[in-house]
Amino acid sequence: MNSIKQHINNQSNTTAFKSYPIQFQPILKERIWGGNKLQSLGKELSNDNIGESWEISMIDTDINIVTNGIYKEKSLAELIDLYPNEILGAKVYQKYGKQFPLLFKFLDAKTDLSIQLHPNDELAKKRHNSFGKTEMWYVMQADNNARIILGFKEDSSPEEYLDHLKNKTLPSVLQEYYVKKGDVFFIETGTIHAIGGGILLAEIQQTSDITYRVYDWDRVDDQGNERELHVDLALEAIDYNKKDPKIEYVKVDDESVNLIDCPFFTTNIVSLTSSYEITKNNDCFLVYICTEGNAALVTNGERFEIKQGDTVLVPAQLNNFALQGNATLLEVFINKL
Repeated sequence: MNSIKQHINNQSNTTAFKSYPIQFQPILKERIWGGNKLQSLGKELSNDNIGESWEISMIDTDINIVTNGIYKEKSLAELIDLYPNEILGAKVYQKYGKQFPLLFKFLDAKTDLSIQLHPNDELAKKRHNSFGKTEMWYVMQADNNARIILGFKEDSSPEEYLDHLKNKTLPSVLQEYYVKKGDVFFIETGTIHAIGGGILLAEIQQTSDITYRVYDWDRVDDQGNERELHVDLALEAIDYNKKDPKIEYVKVDDESVNLIDCPFFTTNIVSLTSSYEITKNNDCFLVYICTEGNAALVTNGERFEIKQGDTVLVPAQLNNFALQGNATLLEVFINKL
């Protein structure tokens, strides 16, 4: 099912866990291509080269800390260790163990990111003991003529790819999309891609930080060094087939409209103008990303405010609530368990 409006079909056995929408301290990442647009989402930046805000993460040591409620100052890892069923959901815990299986980010590309790709689960497991990295982008703001690169213009081959890489003509055979606010793209593993300068977006992905960089526009850092490329690793991982990654959709007021339903995550968009009520089961957590406006999550007589730039984790055990306000929200969960 693409909708999370499901009948409650199982109840948690514990009363120790307090269910409420959990928010976290973002983890900010300085990047060679980063800027200062994340300030517009309420992030406190230390400089003008912040490229990423990791909103919910359990990758290595990049683990977010709770900022609200009775679990304030606990880490996401601590919470999941204590309450795996209550937070993740019974089916997610059964499939992934005590690992949060998704990573949520905001990205600010002041200049072009490198041309890159991510391996699939099989290759990532074999080479890095990691998940692969299927991901999606929701464009929140784009400067005039801002564009992304996604896949080949036509079906290609390893030989053609290597030839263009050698001659520094790789961008000429890649598909460009000029973007605007609200555009959605689905990036399957193996798809060669790059975010262009002038774009602020929300990214939803598998829990993985494995990236194969194949071309970096001949950039150098402050010390005059080029960043490492991963040409050999990428060769087997690239999907050389032409893709159609742009997702077309029509918003419906106060309803959840499906954008993407893949094995790793399902993402809907909620165009909130008044109220949207949810009754769900305990199989999976929910995450809401507020891309525009202001909302509140109301449950058991309590009201939790959500503003643009907030990312909120709704534990699996929280079954009944309403969203109220005027906002655009991305609604994320795992449907195929």
